[in-house]
Amino acid sequence: MAAIDCGTNSIRLLVADLPDPSAGPEAPLVDLTRRMEIVRLGQGVDRTGRLAPEAIERTRVALQAYAAEIRSLGAERVRMCATSASRDASNAAEFRAMVEQTLGVAPEVVSGDEEARLSFTGAVRGLPAAAEAPYLVVDIGGGSTEFVVGSRDLTVDAAISVDIGCVRMTERHLAGDPPTADEIGAAEADIAAAVDRALAVVPGREAATLIGLAGSVTTVVAIAEGLTGYDPERIHHARVSYDEVAKVTGDLLSMTREQRLAIPVMHPGRADVIGAGALVLRVIMERAGMPSVVASEHDILDGIAWSLLPSAS
Repeated sequence: MAAIDCGTNSIRLLVADLPDPSAGPEAPLVDLTRRMEIVRLGQGVDRTGRLAPEAIERTRVALQAYAAEIRSLGAERVRMCATSASRDASNAAEFRAMVEQTLGVAPEVVSGDEEARLSFTGAVRGLPAAAEAPYLVVDIGGGSTEFVVGSRDLTVDAAISVDIGCVRMTERHLAGDPPTADEIGAAEADIAAAVDRALAVVPGREAATLIGLAGSVTTVVAIAEGLTGYDPERIHHARVSYDEVAKVTGDLLSMTREQRLAIPVMHPGRADVIGAGALVLRVIMERAGMPSVVASEHDILDGIAWSLLPSAS
């Protein structure tokens, strides 16, 4: 099965063998390949309401390479989910036509609720027994952040998507290099208001464990852990305290883009937006009263793959 997650900042591919449905909920999927490209599809969408032609072209180039790999690995089914940037764009039809021509299947522009549920499924399958339920799963994307509360059996109690993400907050507030105190304050106020709206719908303050997904979280955790290179195995299920997240956030927001690029674990396409992503994580932990966060390398991409199980609808 092939799963593609096309978000505001990145486009990712997972081709995996799924277990037989009779194998039970603990059976893992087996990765054949995982790939990620930063294409910044959501470039300028918050301001213009449209997908930029150059952003669509960057996405097409990445998708063309993914389509070739999907064919070479012999995937039987393909599902592509397009998220926040595609929901917001007035020229989404142009994007859809490009995807169908390049990939051969139509992208599904999933709702924020479906996005949240897919993220939850991907994150919770395979969690270690020490991770106590109920879980608050937060998926910090480029344009939006999903909040989901649920249990180990994958039952989702509540979910919501709000329009705070690392690209959107950077474009809206953090113009300086490094950003000024006023810019950071404005971003923090915007994020806090959105987080409080989310927590009024999703009972995140009652959760026992916070699980953080996507590149902003995994990069912050990698920095906090002092890694000298990006190591998914070390990052997956690592637990980092609020104090560590707050320190990393402060450090990132005080650096120039050039200084952030010099961090060993920093993806070049994330360096200009990681400060905002870290700030979103720190504010969520503050407002939800979470003393620590568990990072997961498994997220909506894995949820999309799991949705292709024959028993899944």
